[in-house]
Amino acid sequence: MPTLYALKPAFQDRLRPLVGKLAAMGVTANTVTILAALLSVAAGTAIAALPAWRAPLFLIPIVLFARMALNAIDGMLAREHGQASTLGMYLNEICDVVSDLALILPFAAVAQFGARGVVAFAIAAALTEFAGVLGIAAGIGRNYAGPFGKSDRALALGVVAVLAAASFWPAAIAPFVFPAMATLSLLTAINRIRAGLIGSAG
Repeated sequence: MPTLYALKPAFQDRLRPLVGKLAAMGVTANTVTILAALLSVAAGTAIAALPAWRAPLFLIPIVLFARMALNAIDGMLAREHGQASTLGMYLNEICDVVSDLALILPFAAVAQFGARGVVAFAIAAALTEFAGVLGIAAGIGRNYAGPFGKSDRALALGVVAVLAAASFWPAAIAPFVFPAMATLSLLTAINRIRAGLIGSAG
């Protein structure tokens, strides 16, 4: 199914000159991976600490874009500059889930959305990535199938954050936003599991 992940090669092409300079400076992929997670945790903490002040929600799209760039950079450093490692693989997957949780869960403090829907989305997002990683065990490789992969979640969460910060969410719709994203995430997890089953059966 279509997903924003398909745009990743073009995004990487834009970043390649910068990645080359970072590699020459001795910057490591694992350092970039950890930096992306720390940035997400810092932004999530700021939002959770100031639930009555919506301005920090404007940080979300900025942090999500920065995180996407950092994730692309760490992958290119690993693949194109000989920095791939088993530790890097673990850090990449674990830090991605930590970052997701750090940026999603603070929305539970925003009363209009409802904590249950937010928590459901956080769990579903983690399950989606878990299902993607299990593609390796199934023999089909890391699975990035949609319709609601990491890049799609980031775009949706960024839009939600901006609209919430600007108070544009109608009260009647807001409680359904995160359950809808949780449902899309579960559909994505099912698609990834199905792909693994078909691949292993073949």
